[in-house]
Amino acid sequence: MNADRIPVIVGIGEVKDRPADPALGMEPMALMAEALRRAEADAGAALVSRIDAIDVVNSVCWPYADLPASLCETLGIAPAHRNYGPVGGETPVRFLHEAAERIARGESVVAAVCGAEAQHTVSAAQKRGIELPWTPKDPNAQPRNRNYLAELARRHGIDMPIRVYPLYENATQAAWGQTPAQGLAESAELWSAYSTVAADNPDSWLQRRFAPEEIATPSASNRMIAWPYPKLMTANPLVNQGSAVLLTSLATARAAGIPDSRTIPIQGGAAAGEPLDYMQRDQFHRAHAMDVVLEAALEIAGGDANRFAHREFYSCFPCVPKMARRKLGLPEGTLPTVAGGLTFHGAPLNAYMLHAACGMVRALRSDPGALGLLYGQGGFVTKHRSLVLGGALSNTLISRDLQAEADSRRGPAPKLVDDRTGQATVETHTVIFRTDGTPDFGAVVLRLPDGARTMARVPPEDTATLGALMTTSHSAVGLSGHLSAGQNGLQHWTV
Repeated sequence: MNADRIPVIVGIGEVKDRPADPALGMEPMALMAEALRRAEADAGAALVSRIDAIDVVNSVCWPYADLPASLCETLGIAPAHRNYGPVGGETPVRFLHEAAERIARGESVVAAVCGAEAQHTVSAAQKRGIELPWTPKDPNAQPRNRNYLAELARRHGIDMPIRVYPLYENATQAAWGQTPAQGLAESAELWSAYSTVAADNPDSWLQRRFAPEEIATPSASNRMIAWPYPKLMTANPLVNQGSAVLLTSLATARAAGIPDSRTIPIQGGAAAGEPLDYMQRDQFHRAHAMDVVLEAALEIAGGDANRFAHREFYSCFPCVPKMARRKLGLPEGTLPTVAGGLTFHGAPLNAYMLHAACGMVRALRSDPGALGLLYGQGGFVTKHRSLVLGGALSNTLISRDLQAEADSRRGPAPKLVDDRTGQATVETHTVIFRTDGTPDFGAVVLRLPDGARTMARVPPEDTATLGALMTTSHSAVGLSGHLSAGQNGLQHWTV
């Protein structure tokens, strides 16, 4: 590949908006435009006017009729490729990879990826009854539905990420031979490491270090959300943040006067996914799609994960980076972030990994020749992407669709059944909490004597069963109890 086909990142831009008056807050489109201007300034070359391909990360807080078109009009550009992404936390990694592929094929010269959310301002305005003077909302916007999830799971209320990821947390703890207390301690140490990086990142939303004890201990400001996660172990979407990355070819960068020391090569990566309906997966203590995309990244690094001098493991909830670290064979205490994580840096929903990419570029510019790994995830442990940046210039951009490999490793999902009674064993579980910090209900994924799978609730008055699910001395996975019919189409389970 000659220099006009070698894709490199040349500019990064981030913006954080914290207005005292919500009426003065920047809308997502304005945050993106400002981030792109900052990326151009970072590159030190006039590139925004030359953008011929732009990918916009899905923005949730404010439904635009055509966000890419409005953004391009604001910037005075007319790129041939203009794309608005689907919902998914892995999409920034995907878009960076796809932009690099277009440059490598000669289809694009200057590409941009950008994203932003302003949920903090939107929520503040709603509370104060303020009408925001932003681009009018799309009157035809439809709320997201999750009809792809099993009706049984939706009926029992386990249909949001904060309620599904704990199923993986508790299942992985059991598979790794940890007690819940040990799992909580590992999560708290890990999250404290994220907060330490966020504290030194001027673009983070929360800029202070949180001690492990503060993260692990429920309190008025750190209430339990879904067992075993308190608030400080969950993604924080109440932020106003935007980010942008500019990519071009090495030849174009050089012609624009950008020093090679400021350009970051893209080595490549991989993609794969799990079944959309998490109840149709073979188990909850690993994700085959995660495994294969991280194996592909390892291959790029010559089989040695220690060659990744810098890493960003997606961090919506602790189970994700804990699973990724183990898959890569890295020791406990490995620094998992260059940006600060979705709790402390802040989670502009689908766009966090673009901020991570900005952090990775800064890290790699200060560490010439080093490799960096971006690992992103979307959905309910569903969509997985890896991308390796940095290192020596390469004539090959690696792009691997590993869906077939992930599917081949996946065992058959247990038959999903409803309306059963009798003995049932916990496969995994969580407990959902009210805003006052008291349990609302428990939720258990169960296996029946014939191997079938089902789901049931534990009502709040069954304190003995809730206590058994939340004991910290031993895992509740494998606990046997009785399944019965409840009210309103729910199933109940008691220890």
